[in-house]
Amino acid sequence: MAEMGIYEAMRTLRAVRRHRSDPIPDGVLRRVFEAATWAPTGGNRQPWRIIAVKDATRRGRLGELYAERWKVFAKGYRAQLAHLAEPARSRMERNLAAADHLGAHLGDSPVIAVVCCDPTQMAITDARLGRVTVVGGASVYPAVQNLLLACRAEGLGCVLTTLLCECEPQVRALLAIPEPWGTAAAIPIGYPVGRGHGPITRRSVEEMAFLDWWGKPLA
Repeated sequence: MAEMGIYEAMRTLRAVRRHRSDPIPDGVLRRVFEAATWAPTGGNRQPWRIIAVKDATRRGRLGELYAERWKVFAKGYRAQLAHLAEPARSRMERNLAAADHLGAHLGDSPVIAVVCCDPTQMAITDARLGRVTVVGGASVYPAVQNLLLACRAEGLGCVLTTLLCECEPQVRALLAIPEPWGTAAAIPIGYPVGRGHGPITRRSVEEMAFLDWWGKPLA
């Protein structure tokens, strides 16, 4: 298999929410999960694990739980449509259509990678700042990004989702996840329906990066 350049993989890593039913070879899955293990973590503790859910019954139950939450979550996105002008409105409508498809079919993806984390192994240095903490995720989500990029390199479609974290007790029971492990993400994986990947749309680097202090242009 020809290697894909890392910049090309990042530039074309679309959220792919429509998957074929074709099984994913075990060797491909192993390479994708091995890529996740290369990610940095605080103290090199690697306080995460992945459960590759292939069992149809368990995938179906995860799909049911996801669908329930997507129906509620999607209402907020739909409310925004009335306030958007073109072409932003059409873009959001397309994204919602794809998200609705995933909401109805997450359980049909050949593999759902459920990412688990152990907060007792994380150095959460922002815990006392009086805001939502994010530092703990630094020991989990780099592995998730490695997984996504590896899927792209393998020609697999995937998307990072977190809605199932709202029903962690049910997911923990379904997948026999022990305490104190929690859930950080669920990533449906499969070969794309149609093209799948392609150029992505993001804000410019001038909007996102500054030099020396906030707001000073980078160049």
